[in-house]
Amino acid sequence: MDNLFNRKYTIQGLFIVIGLILLGTLFYIQVATDKYFISAESNVLRKIYTFPARGVIFDRNEKALAQNEAVYDLMVIPNQVKRFDTAALCRIINIDMERFNRNFNKASAQSRYQPSIFERQLSIQVYATLSEQLSRFPGFFVQSRTIRHYPDSVAAHFLGYIKEVTKLDIQNSEGYYRSGDYIGKSGVEKSYETLLRGERGVVNMLYDARNVPKGSYAEGRFDTAAVSGDRLISSLDLNLQKLGEELMHNKVGSIVAIEPASGEILTFVSSPSYDPNLMVGRNQGNNYMELLKNPNRVFNIRPIQGYYSPGSSFKPLDALLGLQEGVIDPNTTFNCPGYFKVGGHTVKCEHVDGNIALRKGLARSCNTYACYVFQKLLTQRKFPNQRVAYDAWQKMVKKFGLGEKLGIDLPSERNGRLYDAAYYSGKYSKYWNYGTVISLAIGQGEMDATPLQMANIMAIIANRGYYIKPHLVKAIGKNRVIKKEYVKRNYVDVEARHFESVIDGMQDAVNAPWGTAIQSRIDGILMCGKTGTVQNPRGKNHSVFIGFAPRDNPKIAIAVIVENAGYGSTYAAPMASYIAEQYLRGQLPKNKLAEVEWMKKQVILPAPPKPKVKPKAKDTDSVAPATAAPAPAQVTTNNTTTTSTPIPPPQ
Repeated sequence: MDNLFNRKYTIQGLFIVIGLILLGTLFYIQVATDKYFISAESNVLRKIYTFPARGVIFDRNEKALAQNEAVYDLMVIPNQVKRFDTAALCRIINIDMERFNRNFNKASAQSRYQPSIFERQLSIQVYATLSEQLSRFPGFFVQSRTIRHYPDSVAAHFLGYIKEVTKLDIQNSEGYYRSGDYIGKSGVEKSYETLLRGERGVVNMLYDARNVPKGSYAEGRFDTAAVSGDRLISSLDLNLQKLGEELMHNKVGSIVAIEPASGEILTFVSSPSYDPNLMVGRNQGNNYMELLKNPNRVFNIRPIQGYYSPGSSFKPLDALLGLQEGVIDPNTTFNCPGYFKVGGHTVKCEHVDGNIALRKGLARSCNTYACYVFQKLLTQRKFPNQRVAYDAWQKMVKKFGLGEKLGIDLPSERNGRLYDAAYYSGKYSKYWNYGTVISLAIGQGEMDATPLQMANIMAIIANRGYYIKPHLVKAIGKNRVIKKEYVKRNYVDVEARHFESVIDGMQDAVNAPWGTAIQSRIDGILMCGKTGTVQNPRGKNHSVFIGFAPRDNPKIAIAVIVENAGYGSTYAAPMASYIAEQYLRGQLPKNKLAEVEWMKKQVILPAPPKPKVKPKAKDTDSVAPATAAPAPAQVTTNNTTTTSTPIPPPQ
């Protein structure tokens, strides 16, 4: 019993001694000395995020289209801010007190204990000045990052732009993005965002009481390094892209060129365009709003979003279907009296061609010939009625990529427009036939395609029956990986033997004396093509050309659309020849340079709307005053402004 009693008091005494030691230590720390207080106040551990360099984007010859330059964000932790000379900080980073207060209040609203961006994207010059005096501004520190720089200021619609993340972006990122981060918002910057952004790093940095960094905590054992984004090698040819954008300057429309054998897009021009550097830096928001004011919709990516009736450029496709279905052969002849009439509908032709077969029908762009082919396709006896025949026709057309997305590696691609029989049955009840939709035979009516789809049809014909999905990135990362879907052949189920007859007609369209596309002729190279003059209900017709070159072993397929420019042979055809020759020969011949420079200077823009003038009271017949006359050397017709100089004759 005595032993148990003694043991009990021994244990109690031990606990009392330990308690006294702990109380004494606590008293010493809190009262007797300020050593630990000073240490806690003097050393602050902060997580400094290191942002990776975004992946560089190159053209097909590895010339940089988008690269990076260093900028610096001034960060703030509101709870650590003490009294300091705010005017001095404002002078260094070039802001006023109103902006200072606004930025600080915004940061405080986000969190008083976590770092927030106070002023973003300071230049290296501002950073150099600020870093020397940062100890004067407690609670503030600098965080580096890179922003985009576009050395040649081209391909804005292909490249896209990056902007600060929204709350929705943060929610959808599975924890990757934080407030103040940037994300691709359009173009290839968006579609390849996860590859381009890289992986963010973290440095656990110690700061002393003077806000001076003392080095990484635990010698960096808990830090992680940033990993740069993957490099992307695009399919674009920089020199070709520059030429295309210069040709389309002060014009509205698109140029798309594809390498048929690979599906790689060589030129991706949307006009009007803009300098992509305007969408970078502290003035990005203001520049964006200014660009939005352009009445010709600068941010519309016309190669994949613009809807245009294919017009006469659709005729080669319809001829191929006629050959495949056996309703015509290369020698089938129809009579063209200058029109095609069915019921009460008349389709006029530009010429009276008389008896005409396939080859010359395509070369002359005969509407009558195209209408007869369409008629025969929809009146085949193997179909129970023309509505079933139409659906079969529509499915064949869709295999060429019309009426649905091609799957390009950019966001926001549109389908085009091509209705099925059910649509027309709903519109016209059951009483409709090929005559109701005869305009489709010549690429008009209720049919719209994107410029990319038109260029892809040319790639199909150049390949004699298949295409590879058009794409803009040909290699990713050091290992030059390419997506499997961009090497697969997609066949259109038209036998290869049928293509030669159609190509004969397209060759003559460019190279024969009676062809409609002789303005696209290239000396020493057999260009095959087709012009189109597309009806436009809002003004002058659109100028269209589609084609490929050379005839054998084609290297380039192209579609050019110039809105409100009239005949396809006037603007679109010569532009296509300049692009093709530049690509095939590496340069344009000297005898064409004057033509090219002339074309670059032409202005073909929709005229600004006339101002509305409110009539005087009780004077309903008042006439609005005339608008100011257009500038010299320009005329305005059909709501389109064009230069008054005539087109130079072909060389």
